[in-house]
Amino acid sequence: MATSIDYQKDLNPEQFEVVTKSEGPCLVLAGAGSGKTRTLIYRVAYLLEQGVSPNSILLVTFTNKAAREMKDRIEMLLKNKPKGLWCGTFHHVGNRSIRMYARQCGLTDDFGILDAEDSRNLIKVCIKALKSNIGDARFPKASIVQSIISYARNATRPIEDVIDEKYPYFLHLTKWIKNVAALYERRKVSSNILDYDDLLSRWAWLLENVPEAQRRFSDQFKYILVDEYQDTNRLQHKAINLLAAKHGNVLVVGDDAQSIYSFRAAEIRNILEFPNLYPKTKIYRLETNYRSTPQILQLANNIIEHNMDQFPKKLRSMREDFQKPCLIQVKDMYSQAAFIAQRVLELQEEDVSLDDMAVLFRAHYQSAELEMELTKRNIPYVVRGGVRFFEQAHIKDVLSYVKILHNTSDEISWIRALSLYRGIGPGYADKIFQKVVAGGSKTSVVLKSKFGDFLPNRAQAGFGKFKAVLKKIDTKELREHPDALIETILKSGYEDHCLLNFENAQDRMLDLKELANFAHHYSNTKDFLQDITLRESFKGETIIEPGSKDESLVLSTIHQAKGLEWDVVMFIGLTDGQFPHPKSLENSTQLEEERRLFYVATTRAKRGLYLIRPTTRYDINFGTVICRPSLFLQELPQDLLESWSVEESGPEEEVWDMDGDRIPPRYLD
Repeated sequence: MATSIDYQKDLNPEQFEVVTKSEGPCLVLAGAGSGKTRTLIYRVAYLLEQGVSPNSILLVTFTNKAAREMKDRIEMLLKNKPKGLWCGTFHHVGNRSIRMYARQCGLTDDFGILDAEDSRNLIKVCIKALKSNIGDARFPKASIVQSIISYARNATRPIEDVIDEKYPYFLHLTKWIKNVAALYERRKVSSNILDYDDLLSRWAWLLENVPEAQRRFSDQFKYILVDEYQDTNRLQHKAINLLAAKHGNVLVVGDDAQSIYSFRAAEIRNILEFPNLYPKTKIYRLETNYRSTPQILQLANNIIEHNMDQFPKKLRSMREDFQKPCLIQVKDMYSQAAFIAQRVLELQEEDVSLDDMAVLFRAHYQSAELEMELTKRNIPYVVRGGVRFFEQAHIKDVLSYVKILHNTSDEISWIRALSLYRGIGPGYADKIFQKVVAGGSKTSVVLKSKFGDFLPNRAQAGFGKFKAVLKKIDTKELREHPDALIETILKSGYEDHCLLNFENAQDRMLDLKELANFAHHYSNTKDFLQDITLRESFKGETIIEPGSKDESLVLSTIHQAKGLEWDVVMFIGLTDGQFPHPKSLENSTQLEEERRLFYVATTRAKRGLYLIRPTTRYDINFGTVICRPSLFLQELPQDLLESWSVEESGPEEEVWDMDGDRIPPRYLD
């Protein structure tokens, strides 16, 4: 059949084969930067030009943005709008399907959908309803219970297993968390509403248990195409397989080497075992990379070779040869920060915009020293997918105690610290502060035995705990040692507060430990808080060139960076104990996911890649620690990297190669 699109001209041979020959079950292993979205779009266009009805094609993506972009690009390619094409996220398709069979799902067709905030509020109502039965046990916040329920649903695992594995500190509350989950389900049913997870679980249930629906949709969708299949969970996997039951034309596109979201219940086995589920699977590989230089891809290929559980592939670059990725050895986290700031300024002088540079890290706490250094040098930056290190709630919570000791007239800090305690809201916190001011703004006033008698009983209990912490930290020994002060605050109840109030409590406690490590380098609390205040007041104003005022250096975790690219990428903290995550060393599955993180980080870079490893770091518990290179660095042949060493020499650093020759400031020309 004649077509208006010259597929052979527009596609490389790998893509062309997928677009024109992928009948039946097909697994497309699309390496980083290999044009997988282009391939999917052209496959849909090809099917439509072959006379396939738009209504019989289902294209499933992970984000609304991706779905819109794909649909727009298909329309531009065809120069018309294919009416009836099903294109959307898993949740969108699930919602649309359920509404067509609402009655069979125990709903009316006008059922409502809870967003994440509404869901949390309903769970909060359920916790409150059961509170008299739970007793005085300290119960996790609704957001944490929501995370437990959601993960269990998407991973199709019992709640007790999820608590045992991910929240062991709540094991004693398992019965009550399950009771809250059950009441939450009943309240949703009685209110004729679903949450986001229901859109998947009820959709899969519908396809499995209502024969009429299963026949209808499996008859209708002659061609099913799924993007980012390595990120699917068990519910999504089940729904796709039920839909493909009749025609078997299911094409899944993904890269097992970029499966990094198991903490969201993504299941890598879905893509790895796809050929076992469909014995006649045709496997295609998109290995031509349009993003990175040959030297970067050689490194990336070598990184991922060490994973055993994978589909092997070799990325090939379409770009010209360039310099090798650079391994930078620095003294410590401060030298690391200084090197990056200096290198960024040098790159700017070579006309590389801040927007074309990114600094990646495994965990947010690794960015503390860097953020301070960027602030001091007036280099604007943004933290992708989150807030800056010193602006995070848990960091500001702990700092509020420190600020109270330093300035007892600091109203904001008093109210923030007091509001952490049960029974004390902003109103009572303000009353307490006014009493402090009336008493001469002295912490000794608060510690008097009868101070706080004006509060109701519940607030008095919380205030008593606050006073106990204040008494511990308000000593001559701690006042001028901000690191010890922070550590004492953590051990006096704030660690428990983290567990009960934050979903990612373990990560936040690592942040707080790093805050204490950071504070160790200050000889007094005044200087420490002065620098923190400088950081908080910084608004990212223009630097060097007037035209660069809207540019910002990107700081990001690897998870937040997936799918993005920059001309220059700097990856920090490549030391043993920081990357891979120490817990992964006990589990081969987790270790392989950490290695995939390394692979994802390196393949974000187009031309410049800097891997940076400090040789020492300060630990509040052990002092200065000698750091070995990351396990993943030790696995690599050294001829894949250009090794540099940074030596401190005054306010800036000089960079030397391993032969002792100074490396002049330069960019990749």
